[in-house]
Amino acid sequence: MTTKTTLLAASILLCLHSGATFAAEASADAVSASSAAADSGAAATAADTGRDATTLDAVSVVGTGQTRQVQALGRAELQREAAGTNPLKVMAKLPGVHFQSSDPWGNYEWSSKLSIRGFSQQQLGFTLDGVPLGDMSYGNHNGLHIGRAISSENLSGAELSQGSGAIDTASSGNLGGTLRFFSSDPSSEFGVRLAQTLGSDSTSRSFVRMDTGDRNGFSAYLSGVFHTTDKWKGDGPQRGTQFNGKFVYAGEDFKITGYADSSRRRETDYADLSLESAKRLGMDWDNYAKDWQRAIDAAGGIFRGGVTSVDDAYYIARGVRDDDLVYLSAEWNASPDLTLAATAYYHTNEGQGHWATPYSTSPTVPLRLRTTEYDIERTGIMPSLSWQLGNHRLQAGLWLEKNDHGVQRNFYDLKRTEPPNDIFFYRNPSERVFRQRFDTDTRMYYVLDHMEFADGRLAVDAGFKGLRVETDGKTLIGGASRASGKLVSEDNFLPQIGARWQLGEHEEIFGSYSENLSAFRTGVNGPHSTSQAAFNAAVATLEPESSKTFEAGLRTSRERIEASVAVYRVNFENRLLAIARCAGIVGCASSFANVGDVDSRGAEVTVLWKPIAGLSWYHSLAFNDSQYESDYLDGATLVRTKGKQAVDAPKRLYATELRWERDGLALQLGAKYTDKRYLTYLNDSKVDGFWVVDAAASYEWKELSWADAFKLQLNATNLFDKEYFGSIGTNGFVASDPKGLNYTLQSGAPRQVFVTAEVRF
Repeated sequence: MTTKTTLLAASILLCLHSGATFAAEASADAVSASSAAADSGAAATAADTGRDATTLDAVSVVGTGQTRQVQALGRAELQREAAGTNPLKVMAKLPGVHFQSSDPWGNYEWSSKLSIRGFSQQQLGFTLDGVPLGDMSYGNHNGLHIGRAISSENLSGAELSQGSGAIDTASSGNLGGTLRFFSSDPSSEFGVRLAQTLGSDSTSRSFVRMDTGDRNGFSAYLSGVFHTTDKWKGDGPQRGTQFNGKFVYAGEDFKITGYADSSRRRETDYADLSLESAKRLGMDWDNYAKDWQRAIDAAGGIFRGGVTSVDDAYYIARGVRDDDLVYLSAEWNASPDLTLAATAYYHTNEGQGHWATPYSTSPTVPLRLRTTEYDIERTGIMPSLSWQLGNHRLQAGLWLEKNDHGVQRNFYDLKRTEPPNDIFFYRNPSERVFRQRFDTDTRMYYVLDHMEFADGRLAVDAGFKGLRVETDGKTLIGGASRASGKLVSEDNFLPQIGARWQLGEHEEIFGSYSENLSAFRTGVNGPHSTSQAAFNAAVATLEPESSKTFEAGLRTSRERIEASVAVYRVNFENRLLAIARCAGIVGCASSFANVGDVDSRGAEVTVLWKPIAGLSWYHSLAFNDSQYESDYLDGATLVRTKGKQAVDAPKRLYATELRWERDGLALQLGAKYTDKRYLTYLNDSKVDGFWVVDAAASYEWKELSWADAFKLQLNATNLFDKEYFGSIGTNGFVASDPKGLNYTLQSGAPRQVFVTAEVRF
């Protein structure tokens, strides 16, 4: 047994042992709302189940009581989508949220990308029950994707802060907003839940969960899911297996929660397209698998069927990810006015990205398998306290994390008679290109004072956080192209202030200001991914990215209509980009540099109209204008980006959803419009805007003689079979590409249909 496996097993045993020591009340299976925390948007322990936002039957469009823009989705809303759908895709109906993917669930991680108000996924913060998930990027260096942290069936809710996220959020990169996810607590009643999904492209998803119910204070559940499907174009399976377990103990003045997750993900990639190749080969074009001979011929320059380049397709590419996550949290009401809480967590990850590349040769074929190999081992602790003192609620907390991250690039020889069709972790490479280790220590602290005046009509949040992230990078192999050295991101005073004034029984106004800092990235795409000389030349002047966010708005919450209007302005400073620091003839290597600021301003409108019982009509409209504020030098070339629109930042987003429910029957029709998106910093290449429509219908029978409930659900994604580019920037962005030659696009999935049968005993 490996050291990592032993540590995981020990952590789970510790959780179970601790749970067996205490008595508790079981928590419900939905997102809870706590009036004590509703106004503050502050301390959330790992046991928190979503008390920061008022979750409505459909969508929490107003975030009543908040001093900032906060919206949430409850469990019922998340479960209305096709089984296994990425919650980020569901969140895309909220204003300002731009999500893209090339598969119907949004789970294929190479193509899954999220941005909020023009900020990319790597500039956002993500947590599960307060536990940091890092930036959830494909080549992750500090966390894991939400789909690998928990099965979607076990989520109880999700909360979005579009601008100034909760000050306690454990994230070192949340410049432009935070998303906090919450796992469901065990049920107070014994029960078994079974669900089976079948659908397009041989999709099969099997889910089972057993709840112990309340056993003298102890409640727990264990669940398992197996998901498999073929790609909707090309060849190759997408598979995932996942197990979740959770227990809760709570006494009169304390609560202890333990959670464990084990995920095994195997993905086969879709081909990246360019604008030019999509016109020439079609949107349904994909990689060669399983035509091994055609891939060999193409690698040797023999093309057919419209192919003109080795980059038009490869034989196969994959993502392989193994994750284990465990946390233990405790919350103690030391007195009626004082609450102490702490969470400890451990996460281990191993991953590989595979590419059958024609740019390197094996002894018998002009192809080799190139891998980028990752591993992460994170340990963290988050203590906090909350103290009610008159009309002040003082909160303070600490986040400490130690992260050991490794990345390496290797080549494996291939044989003419053995195409690389099987998905597994490759070992013993034929050639090692580079190998690096990164030891990262993160320290964050926060202090917040939530004040209420005028009988609660006026609420003010004032506080600050400090962040220090130190990374020591070491190059073990490949020193000529990869750098060693320390990077420190630090700011000990990042203020946040907000206020909310209740105008009357139904309306309120709010406004907030916050400052945030994003730590330097480590791993394959960070400042260490350059030569030692280039790193040394850059490190003295390199500044971490930062942001200043202003937002204000008006909310109304009435019986038939709920609505919010928000305006914002964000100054994003010290944008980092990999460029050449001198003229090419001098021969210096490219390295990271700060290339100026981005100014973002916009407005968001959300309306939920409920004209009659059972009928609701939801709308969200967002306008965002994100512009580069500076030109920059790339070697000797002046790149005139000042005034240009930020890449992958649509100006307009609109979502609408009509829903009707009556006597167990539910019908839903939703549509999302995404405006044009630029592919280059100079805005000389773009993809057009598009609409996508989804539909769902379900019927639930309750209190049957043989079961507590039985439900059938039908989901259709991309109902009208729209052809569009689902993801852009999969291989990054370039300054200029007027001919559309950059292979950085993925086509969206066509119409897909899924049927889910679920039974509860």
